[in-house]
Amino acid sequence: MCDDDIHQGQFEETRLSRRAFGLMWAATAGVGAALGVGRAARAAEAAVIEKDVEVKTADGIADSVLFHPPGKGTWPAVLIWTDIFGLRPTFRAMGRRLAAQGYVVLVPNPFYRSKRAPVVPEGYDFAVPENRAYLMGLRGAITNAGVDRDSTAYVAFLDAQPQTKTTAPIGVQGYCMGGSMTFRTASVAANRVGAAASFHGSGLVAKDPNDPTSPHKLIPTFKAEVYCGIADNDDKAQPDAKDVLKASFAAANVPAKVEVYAGCAHGWSVKGSAVYDPAGAERAWAELSALYKRRLV
Repeated sequence: MCDDDIHQGQFEETRLSRRAFGLMWAATAGVGAALGVGRAARAAEAAVIEKDVEVKTADGIADSVLFHPPGKGTWPAVLIWTDIFGLRPTFRAMGRRLAAQGYVVLVPNPFYRSKRAPVVPEGYDFAVPENRAYLMGLRGAITNAGVDRDSTAYVAFLDAQPQTKTTAPIGVQGYCMGGSMTFRTASVAANRVGAAASFHGSGLVAKDPNDPTSPHKLIPTFKAEVYCGIADNDDKAQPDAKDVLKASFAAANVPAKVEVYAGCAHGWSVKGSAVYDPAGAERAWAELSALYKRRLV
C-alpha cells in the first residue's frame, strides 16, 4: 500500500549531513556491532566514490547520485528506486553501503520531472493535509509509461559507466512506491535485470487482482529472481496480496521469495523513518545481499 494513512508518523529525517550521519553511526555503534556492522564495513563505506550525476531520459534530465568502489575494476550494477519521500541523505547512505559491498549503484530522483531533489524540505510534516496532497501529486505525475522510459534510461546509463561489469546482470530494488517501479524495471529491462527486490512495496497487487495494470501482471515477463518483503500493516490491509504474488511467481516459474515482516510497519527498512526497525532492516538487507551475491555474477 501507499495510501496516506500508511505514512502517518513514518517520516522524520529529510536532510542529514555526512557529519550527522557519522555521528549517528557512532551513537549506534553498539547496535551496529550487534547486527554485524563492523569497523571494516564502515571503513569500506567511507572509501566509496560518490558523485552527483545527471541522467538524460526521454522526458528530461534526472538528477541522481552514482556510487562505486574505489580503485580500478568493474562491478555489477544496481538501480535503487526510492520511497515516496524521494532522493535524500538516507538513500545516499544506502547507496554508499551497497557500493561498499562491490556494486556500482545509481539512485535517481524519481520526481525529476517536477522538482530537483530534495523534494521534501527539512521539518516536513506528512500529517498536514496540504503536505500529503503535495507528495501524492508528485507521485501521480509519474505514469507507468514514464517509469518504463526512465528504467530504460537508467539501465543504459549504468551500462555506459566504465566501472560497470556489463557481463553481469543488473540488480534493482525499491521501497514503498519504488516496489512497483522495481517490477516495471524487471519487465522492461528483463534481458539485463537478474535480481529484483521490493521492500514494503506499494500496490504490487491492485485492489482488484484482475486489473490488467496491476504490477504483478508483469511477473511472466521477468527473467530475474525476486524478493518481496511485506510490511505487517500492509499485509493486514491486503491479506490476499502475498498469496497472489506467490501464485503468480509459481505460475510463471519465476524464482521468488515473498514474506511478511511480522511487527514491522510500512517503512521499517528505511533509516530516518519513525517506524524504522533496526533488526527488521538488517534482516531485509541480509536477504538483499544474499540475492545479489547469488544472482549478479
